[in-house]
Amino acid sequence: MAKKTKKQQQQGGTPATVALTTACVDFTVHAYDHDPSHPSYGEEAAEAMGVSPERVFKTLVADVDGALVVGVVPVAGSLDLKALATAVGGKRAAMADPTLAERTTGYVRGGISPLGQRKKLRTVLDESASSHATICVSAGRRGLEVELSPEDLTKLTEAILAPIARA
Repeated sequence: MAKKTKKQQQQGGTPATVALTTACVDFTVHAYDHDPSHPSYGEEAAEAMGVSPERVFKTLVADVDGALVVGVVPVAGSLDLKALATAVGGKRAAMADPTLAERTTGYVRGGISPLGQRKKLRTVLDESASSHATICVSAGRRGLEVELSPEDLTKLTEAILAPIARA
């Protein structure tokens, strides 16, 4: 696991790490060698970092009634689209077109971060995050994660906390 100083992160960082540095938030960067043949980006991250899958969260982009919304859920589970729609006062949700998600966030699939997005999207964080001192989310590219408090993630993304994950 490579850890970078905040100065290194700002100089060669991703938009996510730059956003964290700019906000003066405490965080740790975890880098690992991404294996393109691994069936799950999130499970790969948890295994590579030696972190429980309940503490590693994936960022998924959904279309809720015509608007893109980010759902952040543990890699150990899946996104409950109906619960996501309910959390933002919508009726229907479906996974967003991957190309549109990439273009809107500025990140590639498997590396989409809830932080530093090209266009800030409404974000819902699964309430299970609040049971951990820190959680890990993508730092903006495959093989790179940031660890931070769920409170800081909620504040920076202006996220709603709601039960949006399925086991």
